[in-house]
Amino acid sequence: MEQLLLTSRGAFTTLVEGPAEGPLVLLLHGFPDIPHAFTLTQKLLAAAGVRSVAPFLRGYDPSPLEGPYDVETIAADIEAMARSLSPSRPITLVGHDWGAACSYVAAARYPWRFDALVTVSVPHPLAFLAALARDPEQLAQSWYMFFFQPPWLAEATLRFGHFAFLDHLWKTWSPGITLPPDYLPRLKHCMDRSLPAPLAYYRSMFRPPGAALRRILDPAIRKIATPTLHLTGDADRCIKPESGNGQERYFTGPFRSEVVAGAGHFLPMERPALLAERILAHRAAR
Repeated sequence: MEQLLLTSRGAFTTLVEGPAEGPLVLLLHGFPDIPHAFTLTQKLLAAAGVRSVAPFLRGYDPSPLEGPYDVETIAADIEAMARSLSPSRPITLVGHDWGAACSYVAAARYPWRFDALVTVSVPHPLAFLAALARDPEQLAQSWYMFFFQPPWLAEATLRFGHFAFLDHLWKTWSPGITLPPDYLPRLKHCMDRSLPAPLAYYRSMFRPPGAALRRILDPAIRKIATPTLHLTGDADRCIKPESGNGQERYFTGPFRSEVVAGAGHFLPMERPALLAERILAHRAAR
């Protein structure tokens, strides 16, 4: 069910499932994606008595399109959503791709808001940056991050051929994935109404340089206390599972990582039952 979530940082359109009195899980999508990636997982969580909320993140229509789009801004949005949903009790946070990257920052900066964290496909940001520096193969797979930096060209490329570039990314990053026939048209409609905002997430990684450096040196991101489970697919052709090697050093709370056999980058669409089961088990073990 689609609902509008009113927060101190704007009104976010969300997909909601589960009993009103159930424990809360906040599910955050990535790029190029929409919250419908979690539809089946939400239904399974609802069957277990859990209420889940999956918002369109900032920059994705019909949620606010105004920037900036750096991880600190999105983390502040996440905190505001959690506060609006549950003012006095922490909730469970789940993020995929950019949703994961921003979830690390939210958990580090607002630890009292979250009782458990599940991240999917993207390891801790500092571990990923280290992987880019040491692993030529990962650097080559991340070419799109640099291609997205100049304005106009990336937007034009995405729009060309009715967003055929998005078809290419999905097929490349999750080889063999089968999607419902209406999924990519729904995603492309969102992108058409949202650009250039979704690409601005990537541009904020490097600009302005001073803020990017402060982000890397932020001590909070190096000591995440929230119990964390990281899931990654062994067939991910976007971010290699090995890119998370050594990331446990950035967690002062319990941390566990699992590589899912046969799954690609878009694990929420490929393994919704596994994701729901892992979320429930991680919440129970926190």
